[in-house]
Amino acid sequence: MVKSLTSILVALALLVGAGIFEWFYVTDQFDDFGKEIHSLMIKTENETANGEDARAVQASWEHRKENLHIWIPHNDITRVDDYLSETVRLIAEKNYALALPKLEILSHLCETIPGTYEPGLENIF
Repeated sequence: MVKSLTSILVALALLVGAGIFEWFYVTDQFDDFGKEIHSLMIKTENETANGEDARAVQASWEHRKENLHIWIPHNDITRVDDYLSETVRLIAEKNYALALPKLEILSHLCETIPGTYEPGLENIF
């Protein structure tokens, strides 16, 4: 009986620990990526962004998503991939007016995606 309770408590502690680690890791990754998106957005608003700036942000995302695949569903990653690919093309073509809404969507995704992995009753039940 005592061994069973101990095993259950250890398993529960591991699950809670993994959930908290996931939350912090995903939040940190998207906070940093959100800063890069914000920087690119400012350059795009000033019409000084170029294809290399956008590709640098895309390369950063490619590096981040290698580890994020472990923690978040592929649908969230694919959504960011899609908007980012469109943005890179639009900025490379100097179509800043169409790139800005895509960057705003990416910025919003950087704010909302980590919240879906936050430990809370709405995410547990």
